[in-house]
Amino acid sequence: MAGLRLGPLLRYTDGSSATIWVETSRPCTAEVRCADGAHGTARTFQVAGHHYALVPVTGLTPGTSPSYEVLLDGARVWPPPDSRFPPSQIRTPAAGEALRVTFGSCRWAAPPADGDDPVGPDALDSLAVRVAAGGERPDVLLLLGDQVYADETSAATRRWLGARRDLEDAPGAEVADYEEYTRLYHESWLDPEVRWLLSTVPTCMVFDDHDVIDDWNTSAAWLAGMRATPWWQERLLSGLMSYWVHQHLGNLSPAALAADPLYTVVLGSPDGTDALRAFAAGADADPASVRWSYRRDFGRVRLLMVDTRAARVLDEQHRAMINPGESAWLREQALTDRESYDHLLVGTSLPWLLPHLVHDLETWDAALCRGERGPRWARFGERLRRAADLEHWAAFPASFAELADLFARTGSGPAAPASVCVLSGDVHHAYVAEPAWPAGTAPGSRVLQLTCSPVHNSVPPTIRFGFRFGWSALARFLGRRLTRHGRCPRPPVSWRKQGGPWFGNQLMTLTLHGRSARLRLERARRDGTLATVRESVLTE
Repeated sequence: MAGLRLGPLLRYTDGSSATIWVETSRPCTAEVRCADGAHGTARTFQVAGHHYALVPVTGLTPGTSPSYEVLLDGARVWPPPDSRFPPSQIRTPAAGEALRVTFGSCRWAAPPADGDDPVGPDALDSLAVRVAAGGERPDVLLLLGDQVYADETSAATRRWLGARRDLEDAPGAEVADYEEYTRLYHESWLDPEVRWLLSTVPTCMVFDDHDVIDDWNTSAAWLAGMRATPWWQERLLSGLMSYWVHQHLGNLSPAALAADPLYTVVLGSPDGTDALRAFAAGADADPASVRWSYRRDFGRVRLLMVDTRAARVLDEQHRAMINPGESAWLREQALTDRESYDHLLVGTSLPWLLPHLVHDLETWDAALCRGERGPRWARFGERLRRAADLEHWAAFPASFAELADLFARTGSGPAAPASVCVLSGDVHHAYVAEPAWPAGTAPGSRVLQLTCSPVHNSVPPTIRFGFRFGWSALARFLGRRLTRHGRCPRPPVSWRKQGGPWFGNQLMTLTLHGRSARLRLERARRDGTLATVRESVLTE
């Protein structure tokens, strides 16, 4: 009899259809039955000895929230008979309803062995408790990177790794292959509260560096060094393969899945491992050949999730956060049919706007690495870049400016949306920043950087001090001195902090209704609840 190893995860939803992802113990037919008669079935596919299905559910009615159950070869496996949670639902908001978008990043998922969590309460656990008790639930949950930590494993995972290979050999206690990646997803998604939450709240996901390795693709020199490392190729291919299976497929609509040639091949093969591995190798050899970015529309809200890791151009003389093809795609998706949306959300794991000193430090370092002050400074810049994680949008000045231009164009004219919100994580704190353009070029839309991290991770005192200081007047003075030394042009926009910095395990929620937008930041407390830290009106 087939068993449910992982999931179900409710992924894509629209007014009439949804997709639900599962991992099973053997090949089988997975079926989803909703209480209102909506349903779907799919045969499992195999990758590296694991069996998965992405079940398309059709016949849903907008404005309803039917409960559902999962069956494998006709036997019910979800909800489990001893579940302490309410039945999982597929909620499809009706046209005109408010949309609640909750987001965050950086969830180190290892459960504490003795109940004393060293990094504090998990914000997703707290959210699950509230939703299960009948409290406010998101309409979609955006997980903006570092869903798993391939380079920072828990004690339990290290013991598991040690039972299958010698940890004295590289990469040591980090994951090495596809099977070890599956261990990370099991550790993360089998947490009881999180498992139930992901079964009943739709999710959109994108990777960041720790999904593969810290500072993934920070520079051409970094990448050359990693490619000379014997274990790197297997790690990278396994990371991309496991991301495609566990995260990427669920980001896509049923129509996009049907048109995806790799998905068709994997579904039609007794074992899709070789096809998926060849795809990952092609993505490594030519990043521009693959698009991990995607678009989702939620009524009159448009979401553009942007790959800021694999799509980079690392040549020091032509550095770009996203390659020309991705840049063209982003511009087209933002500017096409602007009258059809009231709010544009741009999900990018790395913040566009940073504390001023951090921004200036990254811009200066990019100039040094480019050779503006000669080869000795360039070598120093590369060492500093790696030591201080200087790899955000500011470290790619041309891409930073392109994004500023895109937001100005998107937010101008009679078809401009009410807001353009950049949703980010990565930096282990939360803040709100607002850009300003020179007179005569400012968009009519309100443009905001909304950063929220971590969902569940540590925040060392040095980070707290550094990011608080980074917004100060003295920090701005120091930053200007750095940029003058690097002969850096002024950025095309200025910006001010409108809130924060806030620290702790936390989540942000945008409530969008018509042209109005409201923001709430909540922090997880040790009693299992979420405490409101900040509420504000962004647009009326």
